[in-house]
Amino acid sequence: MLPSIPDIRDYDISPENGFLPSQPPLEILPDPYYAKWESIVANLQGLLLTKRLRGVVDRLPTLSTDRLCTEEEWRRAHQVLAFLVHGYIWGGIRPADRVPPCISIPFLETCEHLELPPVATYAAVVLWNFKPLFLDEPFDSLENLATLNTFTGSLDESWFFLVSAAIEARGAPIIPEMLTAIAAARRGDSATVTANLHSFAERLDELGALLQQMYDNCDPRVFYHRIRPFLAGSKNMADAGLPNGVIFDDGTGNANYVQYSGGSNAQSSLIQFFDIALGIEHRPTGEKRTEGSESDGSSGNRPSSHNFIQEMRKYMPGPHRRFLERVSDVANIREYVESHKSDRALCIAYDACLAMLRSFRDKHIQIVSRYIIIQSRESRSHSRSISPKVTRTVNIASAAHSAQDGRSTNRKLHGTGGTALIPFLKQARDETGEPAIDAWARRLLSNGPADNSAFATLNKMGEHADGAIEIVGLAGTWAMDDSEGGICHW
Repeated sequence: MLPSIPDIRDYDISPENGFLPSQPPLEILPDPYYAKWESIVANLQGLLLTKRLRGVVDRLPTLSTDRLCTEEEWRRAHQVLAFLVHGYIWGGIRPADRVPPCISIPFLETCEHLELPPVATYAAVVLWNFKPLFLDEPFDSLENLATLNTFTGSLDESWFFLVSAAIEARGAPIIPEMLTAIAAARRGDSATVTANLHSFAERLDELGALLQQMYDNCDPRVFYHRIRPFLAGSKNMADAGLPNGVIFDDGTGNANYVQYSGGSNAQSSLIQFFDIALGIEHRPTGEKRTEGSESDGSSGNRPSSHNFIQEMRKYMPGPHRRFLERVSDVANIREYVESHKSDRALCIAYDACLAMLRSFRDKHIQIVSRYIIIQSRESRSHSRSISPKVTRTVNIASAAHSAQDGRSTNRKLHGTGGTALIPFLKQARDETGEPAIDAWARRLLSNGPADNSAFATLNKMGEHADGAIEIVGLAGTWAMDDSEGGICHW
């Protein structure tokens, strides 16, 4: 007997807003008992600017979470404490590797309740960190969104978070549509599957347009030097000043160092849902596709697991993580299309979804290039001209270029999650086109060099056959290599 198709309402997913809350997140905890937390987060930018945050936090009492009554209150408490924790860790001249009990204890309790690790995840900075300007207008318009909290108080940081929130809202209808398509495939209703795939492809095109709006109000320099450092986790952050990770002091004296990845758009349940619904396989970075994994229907309904992608699911709220696991059990679209290759309309609709998702990932790589790689290289050049006597704040941004000044020349630039992501992003992008059905689509979405065949190749910013990317711009031509990191694990 086939497993039942999951009901999104059982997994805290909204038919209208997807993985965003069905109602706007709380702007403030209603119980005055938590006023001290709210007062500090409301003045976070000033406290960070004056380097007063750690002293203010150290004097806080340890408040109980017993007065948190609703899920909305638990989320608000978690979101506030996540900002306080990351501000405390990264808000000094050097990072702090110990978080005091006054915020560690309640933060760990909110994490346990929400089934999240103790770090500022995508859920904390995006899913539960927005408010609509007008309740009668949709959540998927950037013109109607504002953030609840930021580290820097800048328009750039708000915009960075809100672009992701708008993508979540705009992509929300895809979730029930693809579940409907899965049910239709079970009963052999090709017309419904085709129609929903058409809708999916059109919506993906809209998401790509939203992603490109990142450039409108988020300056790459501001992001790289001011915002990105606060989003860093504690995993692989030795160069940034956390060789062992961090200790969340729970008052018992038995707490140990832990290491967690920072906030990452790989933690978006929506993006992972796209891959699962379309049957896209992701392999460990650097692993090539073998003959046995060709798109021949032999893979069945379950794509092979990717260790990084699976790891990022641990950073999703528990209900969302379980939903993806259930969808993996029932996903059948790729198998259905492969068994109906004579249905041209169905195959073209499926291949169009792959093309749009691949285009979305191309746009993402361009953002990584502009916001991380160029900024890193400019920082290296600038750091060579600065007097070594100048005191610099130690964080992920400064560590990125100091490692190129002769002290750690073999280290890769890391994203806030602690991993060099360009190889991962490029491979994930290329794997998106692998299930293509028709020969023209496989050729169009292939990553090979151009030849004299009748088929064109999808333009990838001058990407060469060996995977190197070359971009021509106003500043000339520069290459993107595999040694560079990603945009905080977008």
